Amino acid sequence: MEADLTAASPTGSTAAAASSSSLIFLGTGCSAALPDTRCLINPSAPPCAVCTTALSIPPEQNPNYRTNTSLLIDYCHDDGTHKYILIDCGKTFREQVLRWFVHHKVPSVDSIILTHEHADAVLGLDDIWVVQPSNGRNGFERIPIFLTQFTMDSIAPRFHYLLNQKPEDGDEVARTAQLEWNIIEGDIDKPFVTSGLEFVPLPVMHGEGYICLGFLFGRKTRVAYLSDVSRFLPSTEYVVSKSGGGQLDILVIEANNLDAVSLDAIKRICPKRALLIGMRHMFEHHRENQMLEEWSLREGIPVELAHDGMRIFADM
Repeated sequence: MEADLTAASPTGSTAAAASSSSLIFLGTGCSAALPDTRCLINPSAPPCAVCTTALSIPPEQNPNYRTNTSLLIDYCHDDGTHKYILIDCGKTFREQVLRWFVHHKVPSVDSIILTHEHADAVLGLDDIWVVQPSNGRNGFERIPIFLTQFTMDSIAPRFHYLLNQKPEDGDEVARTAQLEWNIIEGDIDKPFVTSGLEFVPLPVMHGEGYICLGFLFGRKTRVAYLSDVSRFLPSTEYVVSKSGGGQLDILVIEANNLDAVSLDAIKRICPKRALLIGMRHMFEHHRENQMLEEWSLREGIPVELAHDGMRIFADM
């Protein structure tokens, strides 16, 4: 049976069956986010259209307004219970909560997965306490967080107060996120489970000499999420490709630069649908999607730019 996939824009209706899982794109931009402040402080001639429109068009109506790449998985269990799994928590996380958690009526985060330790993936951890789930007894549940040892070693000095879980002296009101730290291996043969959903780590190159993780998940709808990838490792490409581990229903993949390399990778993997994230300001949403529509018709693989607030319903 084909996966049941529908999408809702941030300004459109998100009414779907209460028993449906979904993917919510909290952010689809690069590390600097958009608008790029450099374009506004020192405008070019002519000014950058993508960045300058952010001053006149509200973000909810502007798909070129992009915060740090982050995905929220709304996973609906067989009993109708919803669990919310966050992949990455970057510099713009607070804004994403205010904008998209409120819009999509997301009450909390049940677990967190980190792809790597760069600022655009982890610096929002300080604000996780605002989405801490309640345990119903005037207290809060610990949120399990999954990361590699390399990432842990890197962020521990920056967030020592989140690891020690020690209240600030003399300040009973002060709040920090209550986290349960779990070390995972960046190995496709070492899956892990959180909030009832299994994730397979997908190691990829994020620049030469630096390995970042993507993740494969979903029992009924197979999704691969690759937010920071410059080059595929052969074992990872095999697992996510139609000719290897089986055809993906959805491939979410970085497109810092929309060039033949990105599109060739999509052709090799051959998913049923591909969504691009991590775009810089040279990507004008409507223009690029028109070009991608032509490419999609030619190649037989639907490809489009995702945008902040986009929600895709899928039977997980």
